[in-house]
Amino acid sequence: MRKLAVLGTFAAVSIGGGLLLAGRPSMAQQKGAAAPDSVKAPILAAADTAALKGPKQPILFRHDIHAGQYKIDCQYCHYSVTRTTEPGIPSVQTCMGCHLVIGGTEASAKAEIKKLRQYWAEKDKIGGARLEWVRVHNLAKHAHFPHMRHVKVMGTKGCASCHGDVARMPQVFKANNINSMGFCINCHVERKASRDCSLCHY
Repeated sequence: MRKLAVLGTFAAVSIGGGLLLAGRPSMAQQKGAAAPDSVKAPILAAADTAALKGPKQPILFRHDIHAGQYKIDCQYCHYSVTRTTEPGIPSVQTCMGCHLVIGGTEASAKAEIKKLRQYWAEKDKIGGARLEWVRVHNLAKHAHFPHMRHVKVMGTKGCASCHGDVARMPQVFKANNINSMGFCINCHVERKASRDCSLCHY
């Protein structure tokens, strides 16, 4: 009975709050609606994926849809990038935060989301399928790249400096030779950052 009373109170407050706010513009209307992306991600059939640059992944995660078309910030999935040296590969749980309810709109997307849900369903089974992403960027072991320091200095939009325009990549590939010391030095020279050897080699 107590649960029903609480639920009834919550419903009344919600409805009343909705009536109070009905005459006021929403936050999106106040700030102006976001402009739609100028480049819609192309629809790809399974046969089209063979021609994509970059390593084939167990699930075709479309960065051009997530980061490009829908403008999801990199940090939503790579949430540790502002706090640690590594950006972190998102867990299946992170993906399922959206894909428990989002099933895709066209056949190829639905097929990939089905694979994701299968990994999620089998996560607790002994010998269940494990989602092993293929690493795209491997930094030489004698060099260190603390992501959190670079994001702090360059901002959250600075990722493209090294990774390229990921928001336009159907499948992520290596856009720059990040293992070239010259690539890093040039960036430091352009930004008047320190070139002390101990910054990267420690």
